[in-house]
Amino acid sequence: MSLLKTHPDLLQALSQEMTPKFLATRSADGIPNVVPVTSLMLSGDVEDRLIFGNFLLRKSVGNLDQDPRVGILVITPDLEGWMLQGDFQGWQQTGAYADRLNSTDLLRYNAYTGIRNAGIIQVRAVLRHFRIPKLRVLGDYLLARAAARLCPTVSEVEGAITLPRPVRERFGQMMAVRVLAFLDGEGYPLTVPMLSLQPVGVGVKQVAPQMATSASSQRAQQAAPLLVCAEGLAADLLESLPDGAPVAASLLTFDVVSFQAKGKWLGSRRFLGAPVGAMAVTSVYAGGPPIPGRRVA
Repeated sequence: MSLLKTHPDLLQALSQEMTPKFLATRSADGIPNVVPVTSLMLSGDVEDRLIFGNFLLRKSVGNLDQDPRVGILVITPDLEGWMLQGDFQGWQQTGAYADRLNSTDLLRYNAYTGIRNAGIIQVRAVLRHFRIPKLRVLGDYLLARAAARLCPTVSEVEGAITLPRPVRERFGQMMAVRVLAFLDGEGYPLTVPMLSLQPVGVGVKQVAPQMATSASSQRAQQAAPLLVCAEGLAADLLESLPDGAPVAASLLTFDVVSFQAKGKWLGSRRFLGAPVGAMAVTSVYAGGPPIPGRRVA
């Protein structure tokens, strides 16, 4: 029985070109990568098969050639979403898939070029269907902001970097889609909604997740390039993620600006009765033109 046909609203979301969709891949050594791939759609000829355009993708292509395991997140403007996993099946340079993708408005009228080829993914699981109330978005965002303000002194994290101001400002906006990717116990990328993810500070030291109030909190904030989140609907999935695990966060704003931050998970704790977590940022990449995939920090 088809996995996707049991989720008619997911089929509808996949048919809409501008529905935010994120594709997570992994390198051979287990480093996740997650980027918006709004061209992701049903193949139309094989059950549970998705296709996407190789357009403005760089690291994802290399990862897929090394390891076929992928994670997918689809989330609508109404904050209804689905978490999927699948296996990459290969590329089609010419043929029905490439023609179909190039005929979409998204690719036909872009200012750059058509796709290089069409990627093929066979879905193996629809892991979760979720709805996020808008009041929950606001509550989680404010919870994460409050937790960030109470970050105290810290230990250094090897390779930590300073977030460039444009990246810090974009991640600080509430009105943007954010997702977090990491590897599950089977080595598959798992992509979860993390709308509250936001920066703590701009320096070179990292705040550990064991947050507590102290006189040094303000100094720590000024020297901590962290992204902090209220774990929300993903709390049960993050509780088994070990400290130091590699993670990647992708941001997509409503004016179609995208960045990806990679780093290390610093763990979870409870704050005001709710689980919050943090990641130390070790690199940042541009997600769109003029040079998609370029490292910017």
